[in-house]
Amino acid sequence: MERTSKKANEPAEGARRFKVAVVQAAPVAFDRERTLEKVHTLAGEAARRGAGLVLFPEAFVSAYPRGLDFGAVIGSRTDEGREDFLRYWESSVDVPGPAVDSLSRTARTYNIYVVIGVIERDRGTLYCSVLFFAADGSYLGKHRKVMPTASERLVWGFGDGSTMPVFDTPFGNVGAVICWENYLPLLRATMYAKGIQIYCAPTADARDSWIASMRHIAVEGRCFVLSCNQFNRRRDFPADYRAAFGDDPETVVNRGGSCIVDPFGNFLAGPNFEGEEILIAEIDHGQIIRGKFDLDVIGHYARADIFQLHVDQRPKEPVILQGPEASGETDSSGE
Repeated sequence: MERTSKKANEPAEGARRFKVAVVQAAPVAFDRERTLEKVHTLAGEAARRGAGLVLFPEAFVSAYPRGLDFGAVIGSRTDEGREDFLRYWESSVDVPGPAVDSLSRTARTYNIYVVIGVIERDRGTLYCSVLFFAADGSYLGKHRKVMPTASERLVWGFGDGSTMPVFDTPFGNVGAVICWENYLPLLRATMYAKGIQIYCAPTADARDSWIASMRHIAVEGRCFVLSCNQFNRRRDFPADYRAAFGDDPETVVNRGGSCIVDPFGNFLAGPNFEGEEILIAEIDHGQIIRGKFDLDVIGHYARADIFQLHVDQRPKEPVILQGPEASGETDSSGE
C-alpha cells in the first residue's frame, strides 16, 4: 500500500470520528482555469464546515461531455467532431503540470485531502483519471479509469493495473473507483484486498440503480462509500454545445444523486437530486470493524481454497526502448 505520513487537519491520535465531504456541482465546461477557481472556492467551503477529506466528481476538470458524439459513426468522423475533441484536449490536465500545481495549492491552503476527477492528457490520448492530494499539498498519485463505458471509449483511453492505489491517510485507507468500474467485481475485490476503508466513487451516473450499487458496495466491502456526481444544467455548457438538450438554460443535464454511505448501507448524507450542494458526514471508523465481525470478503468470508484472483499491476508501454539513445552514434568499440 502507498503511504503518506503528512500531518493534516486530521482526527486526533486514536480518534475514530472525523468529517468528510462530497461536492455535487458543475464545472465550467471546457474551461480549465475557471473550473480550478471553482474547485478552490468549493474546497474552502467544505473545509470551513469541518471536512478533512473532500471528494469531487468524475471528470470535474473540466467536463463530462454528456450527449456529444464527436461527429463519429462507424467508418466516418467529421471535421466538426475533431474540433470538439481538440477543445476537450485543450481543456484537459497534464500530470504533472500547472493544473496539478493549482490543486496542490488548494489542498495546502485549506489543510485538506482532495480527491478529484480530471480529464488527463498524455501525448494525444485523454484518460478519465482521479488525482489524490494530501493536506500539505503533496500530490500522492492517480487512478486512471481502466474501463470506459460505451461511447466514452471514443474519447478516453484505458488505464492499466499500475494506477490502482490505496493510500494510508489519517482518515483511513483511501482509494477511488470511477463510475461503472464499480460494476467490475474483480476490481472491487482488488480494492478490498488493498484494505480500502474510504471508498471514493466519483461518477456521472444519476440512475436510481447507481444508488443501490453504492449501498451494496458499502455492505460488501464493509467500507464507507463516498459517491460524488455533477449537477449541471444546459447553461453550464457552452452555447455552441451540440447535444440533444435544447437551448433552455434551465434544462437539467445531470441530476446528481451524490451520497455518503456507511458500512451497513445506511445513508449518512444524501442522495441529493435537487441541485448543487456540499454533503458533509461524520465518519465513525469503528463501524468498519463492527461490520467485519460477520463479513470480511477478503478475510474470514473468503474461500481462497476455491477462488483466487491474480492482478497484474505492471505498467504497460506500447514501445519499449532499450540501449543507447538512437542518436546515430556508436560506442567507442564501434559495435
